[in-house]
Amino acid sequence: MPTKTSLQACIFNIQKFSIHDGPGIRTVVFFKGCPLHCYWCANPESQSGQPEKMWDTQQNTYTTIGEYKSIEEIIKEVMKDLPFYEESGGGVTLSGGEVLYQAKFATELLKQLKANNIHTAAETTGQANPKIFEKFIAQVDSLYFDVKHYDPEKHRQGIGVSNKLILKNLALALQQQKDLTIRIPIIPHFNDSSTDARHFAHLFNQMGVEKMELLPFHQFGQKKYENLNREYQMQNVPQLHSEDLDYFKNIMETRGISCLIR
Repeated sequence: MPTKTSLQACIFNIQKFSIHDGPGIRTVVFFKGCPLHCYWCANPESQSGQPEKMWDTQQNTYTTIGEYKSIEEIIKEVMKDLPFYEESGGGVTLSGGEVLYQAKFATELLKQLKANNIHTAAETTGQANPKIFEKFIAQVDSLYFDVKHYDPEKHRQGIGVSNKLILKNLALALQQQKDLTIRIPIIPHFNDSSTDARHFAHLFNQMGVEKMELLPFHQFGQKKYENLNREYQMQNVPQLHSEDLDYFKNIMETRGISCLIR
């Protein structure tokens, strides 16, 4: 049973029976709020840390996205699927938005999941104070870490902040030899050139990265912008497919980095 706390976090979805967010069958808890401002973001409903209204095309009305939940409520919900975790080697994954936007709650939730012998995973941008990040990843069994650009200024132009903290925390995760998967979302005209691939490879070689994944740009979130009454800057940009990134994969692998296209 969870230890009772007064902590709450704004959660916008609890997705069950996921098989793409860590080993085995998993429940994914999506945290609202993100310190980054990626103009291609596929989950714009996750950006604000507060509940907000979004048009529901199925119900033809506005619905509230985001609800404040306690750790006890989340533990109670995810424990319903404990037999599936045990049978498949699965567990619970924390995602977002950016889970470290509500780091105190997320870290305590991870502690209580581990106290219930549940495998923990997290998906993060790494944008957080390193002391907070270190406490957080100490409770994570599998870590999925996005790296969006190697250049600090281009990172700032596309996302709103430098990549300084992100790379510092990535180095910390590598030093601690976590079960780590590094991912690059490949975005047209932002980080998709052969030159970009070579710079990423150089950075990863310096940091000792041996494996990583590529995530092709997609348009799955396009309708959400309309439903939130927001402008979508990627409106007419064709989405990418796995075969479009073979050149990027080849460059990484010729430099000794194992590369998988998701």
